Parts: sequence; C-alpha cells; structure tokens
Amino acid sequence: MTLQQKPMAIREEVAALKRTRIIAATVELFYEKGYDKTTLEAVAERLGVTKPFIYSHFNSKADLLADICARGISASLDAIESVKELDASPTDRLELLGKRFVTAVLENQMYIAIFTREEKGLTTTDLNKINTMRRTFDRELTALITEGVAIGEFRVINPHLAALSIGGMVSWAYVWFRSSGQMTIEETANEMTALILAMVNVKHSLS
Repeated sequence: MTLQQKPMAIREEVAALKRTRIIAATVELFYEKGYDKTTLEAVAERLGVTKPFIYSHFNSKADLLADICARGISASLDAIESVKELDASPTDRLELLGKRFVTAVLENQMYIAIFTREEKGLTTTDLNKINTMRRTFDRELTALITEGVAIGEFRVINPHLAALSIGGMVSWAYVWFRSSGQMTIEETANEMTALILAMVNVKHSLS
C-alpha cells in the first residue's frame, strides 16, 4: 500500500464506521417507534450529532430504510455464497449453510423485523433489489438441493418447494427467537439445521 493509498483506506474505514453508527441508531428508533414516526432529527439527537452529519452518508430517511431492509437477506446471501464453491458433499454444504443461514437471520433479527413491518415504505427500485436478492437465494438453495437429489443424497420430489419451505422456516425464526431464552444462537442454529436436513431426507447422519 502506497502512502497515498493508506490515507484513502483510513478515510474509507472511518466513513464505514460512521455509517455503521448511523445505521445502529436508526435501527433502534425504527424498531421502537416505527419508520413513519422516526425523524432524521431524532436519529441525529440519539447520536449526538447534527442532521448534516447524517446527510453526508445517507441521502434520505428512505435511503436508510433501504439499507436496513437489505441487510437480513444480504447476510443470508453471504451464507449461501460461502458454501457454494466448497469441495464438499451437498449434505455437508447444506449442513454448513443451515448453521450460517440461521445465524444470519438471528443476528439480524431487528433488521428483518423492520423490513417486515416497513416494506411499504421502500421505493419500488429498492424493493425490487431486495426481491431480486431473495430470488437469488431461493435459486441457489434449489440448485444445492437438486444436486443432492441427483447424486442420491437427498430424497425430495420438488427441490424448489423444499428450498422455499426451508427459507420460510428459518426466516420466521426472527419472530420467536429471544436472546434471553433457553437456547443460544449457536444452539438454535444446530437444532434448526437438523430440521433442514430432515426436510430433504438426507441419507446419512450429521458429521
């Protein structure tokens, strides 16, 4: 890294940290009060900054909403991309995906709750982008299940329906999971992954 590149990298890191702070404060307010009742003035007040500070990183409240709503599905996409090219059997990849997918949903619980409640506030363009990501996830999961069926590891009549069912089950976990409950995120991920493998009738036991 050259001397010129180093200050640029530092500036980018600082900007990313500022955006993260803004998002965190906005998530709290959207979750507590709702999108319509939250103003950028309230976000600035919670952060202890001025409104221009927010505008230097986000164009509008709608821009913040779009970023927040995309985070849950983006984390889920990262999970499936992380296992796609692994040199492993479909069963092993689905097991690893299950754990990472559940973890992504539970670690982004508030983001997903906000998306579910405030989807109507998204612009058509932003909603289309999120729906495209969701369809990509469904397509990748269908492909993984189809591969497992083709080599005899899974017994599923309709891989696409199985993928949608798995996605629905895991995505709904944001509603009932409580960090103060009896199970940790890791324990919940392990239990739900066993259910995922059962749904595709995997032929051999967990590793």
